Amino acid sequence: MTRHTKIVATLGPASNDAATLEKLIRAGVDVVRLNFSHGSADDHVARARTVREAAARVGRPVGILADLQGPKIRVGKFAEGKVELDNGKRFVLDAACALGDGERVGLDYKDLPKDVRAGDVLLLDDGRIVLDVAYVRGSEIHTVVRHGGELSNNKGINRQGGGLSAPALTAKDMEDIKTAADIGVDYVAISFPKSAADMYMARQLMRAAGGRALAIAKIERVEAVGALDEILDASDGVMVARGDLAVEVGDAAVPALQKKMIRMARERNKLAITATQMMESMILSPVPTRAEVSDVANAVLDGTDAVMLSAETASGKYPVQTVEAMARVCLEAEKSHEVTLDREFLDRVFTRIDQSIAMAAIWTAHHLKVKAIAALTESGSTALWMSRLNCGVPVYALTPSAAAQTKMCLYREVYPLLMKQMHTDREALLYDAEQLLIEAGVVDKGDLIVLTIGEPIGTPGGTNTLKIVRVGEHSPPAGT
Repeated sequence: MTRHTKIVATLGPASNDAATLEKLIRAGVDVVRLNFSHGSADDHVARARTVREAAARVGRPVGILADLQGPKIRVGKFAEGKVELDNGKRFVLDAACALGDGERVGLDYKDLPKDVRAGDVLLLDDGRIVLDVAYVRGSEIHTVVRHGGELSNNKGINRQGGGLSAPALTAKDMEDIKTAADIGVDYVAISFPKSAADMYMARQLMRAAGGRALAIAKIERVEAVGALDEILDASDGVMVARGDLAVEVGDAAVPALQKKMIRMARERNKLAITATQMMESMILSPVPTRAEVSDVANAVLDGTDAVMLSAETASGKYPVQTVEAMARVCLEAEKSHEVTLDREFLDRVFTRIDQSIAMAAIWTAHHLKVKAIAALTESGSTALWMSRLNCGVPVYALTPSAAAQTKMCLYREVYPLLMKQMHTDREALLYDAEQLLIEAGVVDKGDLIVLTIGEPIGTPGGTNTLKIVRVGEHSPPAGT
């Protein structure tokens, strides 16, 4: 069985070298994540080059996602590296402090004192430490420790209920977008967007830098949850970033929000990535917990396009084993994924010819029980539309564009294949498509398949023809 759900793996010290990358790709990684919170521009350029070289050796397309850091809403550094905060103790967050101690600590985000007031609750280090704001005076936020513990350098700060005014795109992010465009990444993830305007700005900066990356909105703020419709309209997809989101909205609210976001994304022909702590225990253990297995499986059943690994592959002891475990869980969950195509079609309206052809293809493939769908596509749009509804038939996206091929690595149930030669004659092109599928081992002569193509050939967005054929019925082009 071919795995439908894609796997995103974050690169880091445990996975940067060529040998490990090759093993990760063989284990099932479809997209690698470059975390721009760490490393220099030169580091990211080198990593992207290593990824592409490893993918070429393995013979599998691999996409690249650049994840922007976003605003650094963090405490500063301590003179001793860390302190212990006791319950009931008074502690000051001071934007003017250089090095912290047991009484106070500095802030990377200097405007935090303007954003909070007495009675607010601040959550540090993903909610492990809880501070109640007593009062604000100048650059100082005076708090009382409700839940203490060890606090070390540069830990994150969230305000319970959201409301921090930090912009989604910092000066660093704007420079990083230029680096991502130079690399030629396939996707760029925007951290902490609050509105559609944040996503439009990121897209404009990417286009101005010459990049064509798809824009993924990381839903991490309370404000983003309330603006999901407009953010989705302005994005190519969403990442359910469950870490910061749980701190702001409460951990109990996240599972339902995850399901809602994935459903909304699929209904709007957008992508969805589920992230954060999916296989967290495998940072130190060679096997996942049963809870982690259930978590990954539920994301698959929700219909997510991809499940993402962070520290598990960036700094964990078992990066390859983690990917192998995640792939096994995805495959097993997909076996029980119900096909509800007839019901899902009831309230859908198609206004474009190419989209109508895509929907007709999956409807036909499902009811005829064909072996595969072959979508000949320039941009990948036809394959994306097909992937939004589960028809139980794999979609092979055949494209002459290497850039389109790696973008489609994130699309659920889509397997992008590069067609090296493109004819202007339709019959010759369809023959080549059949041969490519045979060589890839996904169909045999005599199998029934559904083909979609656009005429005139080579025009993006021009899919206007559906054909049902038995493999082997097309003749080779004259002269071959």
